Amino acid sequence: MDLLAITVTEASLSFLKKGGPFMIPLIFCSIAAITAIGFKALSLTRSRIVPTGLAQALESKEGSLSETVKNQAKAGTSSLARLAAVALAQQGQPKADITQAIESASREEVVKMHAGMGVLDVSITVAPLLGLLGTASGLVTIFQGLGETTDHLDIARGIAEALNTTIFGLAIAVPCVIAHSFFTRRIEQFTARMETILATFASTCSR
Repeated sequence: MDLLAITVTEASLSFLKKGGPFMIPLIFCSIAAITAIGFKALSLTRSRIVPTGLAQALESKEGSLSETVKNQAKAGTSSLARLAAVALAQQGQPKADITQAIESASREEVVKMHAGMGVLDVSITVAPLLGLLGTASGLVTIFQGLGETTDHLDIARGIAEALNTTIFGLAIAVPCVIAHSFFTRRIEQFTARMETILATFASTCSR
């Protein structure tokens, strides 16, 4: 098992070294992308955005103004709780005023939910471009040396090594595209769910 791990590590290091200097920014790009994916996976959990218990309580006319709900809203441990606190602060006001206050606060919560998505956007665009740039640079070097060798095997090997940066760039971009699509869809689902819950809660608070 240790031998396999050593072999894989050596193969990975060899792959990165053969890619040339453009592998360095690609490595940083991959680290940034992995960090962003991990951050979004932790921040876009149901408990941090729309906790099931609080959502059910806010939709229930009997429990929406209970002390438990008020305490959770005051604690503000989730996006839904913070928006519920805004509604409670406007309790007794016309529904239109409560709804407007919720909408204003919800914009900030949506911005928070999108935090980190910009890193994925940049990684999706930059990683393949860096890969192509590294490949182009490698090919230029190879073709400049064509006059020095007639060994077609060496030329083919050099071209294969030049393509390493393109492979690495695409390997970074593909997971980022999948993660970006997943997180975007999740944000849309949470936003729609909160809108439905808070519309009901605003009606309750206005009475």
